[in-house]
Amino acid sequence: MLKPFLTICFLLLIFSYSLQDLSLIYPSYFPKPVYDFKKNPLKSSMVQLGRKLFYDPVLSRDNTISCSSCHLSNQAFSHVGNHLSKGIENGIGDRNSPAIFNLAWQKTFMWDGSVVNIDVQALAPINHPAEMGEDINAVVRKLNKSKEYKTLFYKSFGDSMATSERLMKALSQFQLTIVSANSKYDKVKQGRAKFSQSEKNGYQLFKRNCSSCHQEPLFSTYEFANNGLSYDPELKDYGKWNKTFEPADKMMFKIPSLRNLEYTYPYMHDGRFKTLYDVIDHYEKGIERNPNLAKQLEKPIVFNVKEKEDLLAFLAALNDSVLVSNVEYQKVK
Repeated sequence: MLKPFLTICFLLLIFSYSLQDLSLIYPSYFPKPVYDFKKNPLKSSMVQLGRKLFYDPVLSRDNTISCSSCHLSNQAFSHVGNHLSKGIENGIGDRNSPAIFNLAWQKTFMWDGSVVNIDVQALAPINHPAEMGEDINAVVRKLNKSKEYKTLFYKSFGDSMATSERLMKALSQFQLTIVSANSKYDKVKQGRAKFSQSEKNGYQLFKRNCSSCHQEPLFSTYEFANNGLSYDPELKDYGKWNKTFEPADKMMFKIPSLRNLEYTYPYMHDGRFKTLYDVIDHYEKGIERNPNLAKQLEKPIVFNVKEKEDLLAFLAALNDSVLVSNVEYQKVK
């Protein structure tokens, strides 16, 4: 009886290995990812399929807009200088394009958290009339006409048929591998560098004033908060409330990471602030009081000139130049 049992165990190990030949690489001081890789094991061929799809405008109705159009690798997968996302036929989206990195540690997606599974997140921009303006079934039909994609799907799934589920999982696999953990802050954590005195001072200011919402080492809780932004009557965006209509969700937006701020301006869900000085000024004198305002912001956060410079020095230590230059995340030429 032992021999058949061992044979089954051996076959299961082979099957497991065939499903996953990659591991997500991240520092020991990072928390455990919240994404369940058992349901979508990382596989190099699928990551490469997702990478090609990410850069392919075939996902849009007129074949002009790809995921990378609004999420550029050399901009920490954001869209620098653009207040709102841009789409087909000069269409303008509803919000600022969020930076894409460290997604494996996030439970919800989009500024309002309306997507709760990254494996289906891409449906939102694909279906959005002003972004990609396409039907997912039409995308699948286009992919199934491509000899190149037939080969790539075969390598990833064992047969050449493209489906919406496979498309979504491949896209999520590529995005899940985008990990930002090579800033100066990370080198300090690993004992490979030291903060300057200004960065040290800024670090202390950060811990006293910012860390409750922007927790280390990801520099966000990825929860939702009302940070006192004024309502824009033109955009008519109340954050989570737009989806739930719950009073407690009014002006509640997902808390972004403070990593890579150098590459991801303008800031906030609508890109209203061009610089980090504008952001700091908001917390000092721009907070709009309302019933849902985060308790931490009931009093203005005031810094003198030297403190502002020190805080900005520390925030600069969160920029990851390795991420934005990594050829593994760029379009295959």
